[in-house]
Amino acid sequence: MEYGVPRNFRLLEELERGEKGIGDGTVSYGMDDGDDIYMRSWTGTVIGPHNTVHEGRIYQLKLFCDKDYPEKPPSVRFHSRINITCVNHETGVVEPKKFALLANWQREYTMEDILTQLKKEMATPHNRKLVQPPEGTYF
Repeated sequence: MEYGVPRNFRLLEELERGEKGIGDGTVSYGMDDGDDIYMRSWTGTVIGPHNTVHEGRIYQLKLFCDKDYPEKPPSVRFHSRINITCVNHETGVVEPKKFALLANWQREYTMEDILTQLKKEMATPHNRKLVQPPEGTYF
């Protein structure tokens, strides 16, 4: 699919929703570059969930929506260092094979869904107590 109206309309909808703030405010996202007419590069933020080692930490992510989005998922990479099982410890890339939402991508899914699911992933039993890198360190 070429860059076109359906894709950009979808991304405009996501941009509007991301800018308004989502749910309880612990997940947000927006464009990296307002001049990018293809709306490819995005920044996401997730505030770590309560009662986990992530509580109160602010995690920054980069999302890249290539020309085949939303048919295929964006690439997702943590900028902030984090230790959870679906993230490559060297690069910060969220590995699709280890993150069900990306592995089983459907075109209805959104960047908001990805960020919300990553926050839930932080609270799972196998991630909630993992030793974390020092706060304020980056990939």
